[in-house]
Amino acid sequence: MIRLPGPDGALRSYTPRATPAPSVTAGGHIGGRPGDAGGAPARRRDRPSARAVFAAAHVVADPLAAGAGAADAVDWEATLAFRRHLWSHGLGVAEAMDTAQRGMGLGWPEAAALIRRSAAEARAVGGVIACGVGTDHLTAPARSLEEVVAAYEEQLAVVEAAGSRVIVMASRALAGLARGADDYLRVYERVLTQAAEPVILHWLGPMFDPALDGYWGSADLDRASETFLEVIAARPDRVDGVKVSLLDAAREVALRRRLPAGVRCYTGDDFHYPELIAGDAHGHSDALLGVFDPLAPLAADAVRALDDGPTGRKRFHDLLDPTVDLARHLFQPPTRHYKTGVVLLAWLAGHQRHFAMLGGHQSARSLPHLARAYQLADRLGLFPDPPLAEARMRHLLAVYGVDS
Repeated sequence: MIRLPGPDGALRSYTPRATPAPSVTAGGHIGGRPGDAGGAPARRRDRPSARAVFAAAHVVADPLAAGAGAADAVDWEATLAFRRHLWSHGLGVAEAMDTAQRGMGLGWPEAAALIRRSAAEARAVGGVIACGVGTDHLTAPARSLEEVVAAYEEQLAVVEAAGSRVIVMASRALAGLARGADDYLRVYERVLTQAAEPVILHWLGPMFDPALDGYWGSADLDRASETFLEVIAARPDRVDGVKVSLLDAAREVALRRRLPAGVRCYTGDDFHYPELIAGDAHGHSDALLGVFDPLAPLAADAVRALDDGPTGRKRFHDLLDPTVDLARHLFQPPTRHYKTGVVLLAWLAGHQRHFAMLGGHQSARSLPHLARAYQLADRLGLFPDPPLAEARMRHLLAVYGVDS
């Protein structure tokens, strides 16, 4: 029994789950025991074949590097171990992404180091990886579209040299400079023609980053969608797929039905992902999701069920539908702080030794929010070692002055 603070701050008793869900332990654990960053590798599971699935992975901070530069504040061993955990369950890793890392304590020099290290690790273990390309290393407002293009090209060169697939992220610099849809068309035409292989285009909504309001030249999402589709239609052979992070399932479905043949739609909707991944008679979305970081074992098991065709759909929904409450909780406004809950769950699950984040973002959510995240994850059986998760949650409560 543990006492957890509710939304009103009142303490309520909760009895933690005694055992993890079978899908959590089926792929093994990244460490020799929960809490270890290294140890024996987890048993590898096959990648889902019916859907392409990526988890936008978090970075593990080094809390002993206080006062050092951001690059020194990354615990590289634990960070790479977590990626091996994701790959062991058959998921791809989306690396150096805007919502997961960039602008949240990780600058471009550190992101470039992360890309190189993670891509090398992916080659070593046979993992799938795609890395974000943006313009966030510009330290002042862009003065011209050429400057934006050059910034994209600089990061593109790093990702391609590392041997990774490319995700072209939305650009704050372009959003601040563009005067209409034509400016977006010109910039993306240049970037797409420079890429060596087809890329994933990311449309990140303002709920994740307010600086991107009006992206594609209009705050009207219908008009913005037309420009987005025009960019893709101009170079469909250069676009592997699009990642849509608007938290609007109906809009995503309408958009994916208009994509050229062969262009995937990767859902970034952390509120409606089960229905979007399952799809309908007209098609489905693949997945590139931040919430698949904490859900990895269960999510991989669910999506793998779709490999069995119609007979696997019930198991898919039975496994994944119950996770939506946790996802909606983690991604509640301000949505950009979802990563705080993600790192909390990684600590409670034994994937890292502490609850500390780059830039001190572990303080971005309240204790009642964190307590609810623990409770929802525990009910799903997400913790490989429930007693460890309970003990760590008790330590956190004690730090906040709660006698549990």
